[in-house]
Amino acid sequence: MVKLTMIARVTDGLALAEGLEDGRDQNDADFYKHQAKDLFKSLSKGQNHPSRMSIETGPYVFHYIIEGHVCYLTMCDRSYPKKLAYQYLEDLKNEFERVNGNQIETAARPYAFIKFDTYIQKTKKLYLDTGTQRNLAKLNDELYEVHQIMTRNVQEVLGVGEKLDQVSQMSSRLTSESRVYAEKARDLNRQ
Repeated sequence: MVKLTMIARVTDGLALAEGLEDGRDQNDADFYKHQAKDLFKSLSKGQNHPSRMSIETGPYVFHYIIEGHVCYLTMCDRSYPKKLAYQYLEDLKNEFERVNGNQIETAARPYAFIKFDTYIQKTKKLYLDTGTQRNLAKLNDELYEVHQIMTRNVQEVLGVGEKLDQVSQMSSRLTSESRVYAEKARDLNRQ
């Protein structure tokens, strides 16, 4: 289940939007929000961070996507499917860029796009139940893509194996032919 969602600018760590919580377990929420803000600060230091990453923290996992100098972050239960979390972030990213894309770099105050919370809440409800038909279809699509990639990778490995066999055969032939050449060269020298 999605517990926390935040969007921040990577260049300076400025929080742009946040999915407001329902108020339950406020101490825990504040602790993890602080961790998310610390993560944004470390991302803003200019180090080369992966564009997608999952970070375990207590009973939860932070998942984030960085694209276009914006970090889209969510915190979910450990049991929540990773693919679904990233699909959720992709949906948020697409809508956020569509609605606020040209204003991201000029935002000067924290939570300048707080109105985006309504979209975050609607999307969070869609992803609330991992068993809904929509989410199952997305997971099945992802599994199919992974299966295709794995099939392609196995075929490439087999192709590489065949090529290695060919190279090995050519090497053996070359070795035996070089022995024959060496013997004939010795015979020629003797004559």
